[in-house]
Parts: sequence; structure tokens; C-alpha cells
Amino acid sequence: MYSIVISNKAERQLKKLEKSQQERIVSALERARIRPETHFKKLVGEEAYNLRIGHYRAIADIEQKKLIILVLKVSHRKNIYKK
Repeated sequence: MYSIVISNKAERQLKKLEKSQQERIVSALERARIRPETHFKKLVGEEAYNLRIGHYRAIADIEQKKLIILVLKVSHRKNIYKK
């Protein structure tokens, strides 16, 4: 089973959301721990992966050898892909 590591930036973004959205996102990340390849989708042209959670997205880096899911960003889908 993979372990989840949330970056400082993603943690700040997560705390800005409503409590119900925070719980929903954390729950989805917990489900993805068992087999992340079935939940996450590879982003085109990048090394990161995307997890859809309703209108929100979590961008993560999955380290297969270390069994770590590093969550990089969490935001609404209209804002998440902007640099």
C-alpha cells in the first residue's frame, strides 16, 4: 500500500476549502492508496498525475519504487492547470 505525502503548498490549498470538500478529497486520496494507477490519470507532457474529485483535482507525483504518492497541488478544476 502506498503512503500519502502532502506538500506544504497542497496543504495550504486544502485548508482554504470548505470542511466537507476537505474530507471528500482526503477520502479520495485514501482510496487511491491501494492501487493508484486505477484512480490517477497521467498528465500529457508532464511527469505528474491527476486525480478527479468532483469539481476538484489533485495533482500528484507517484513514486513507484518507494510506494509514495506526493500530492503537489489541490484546487478547483478551472484553476489547477494554470502555472
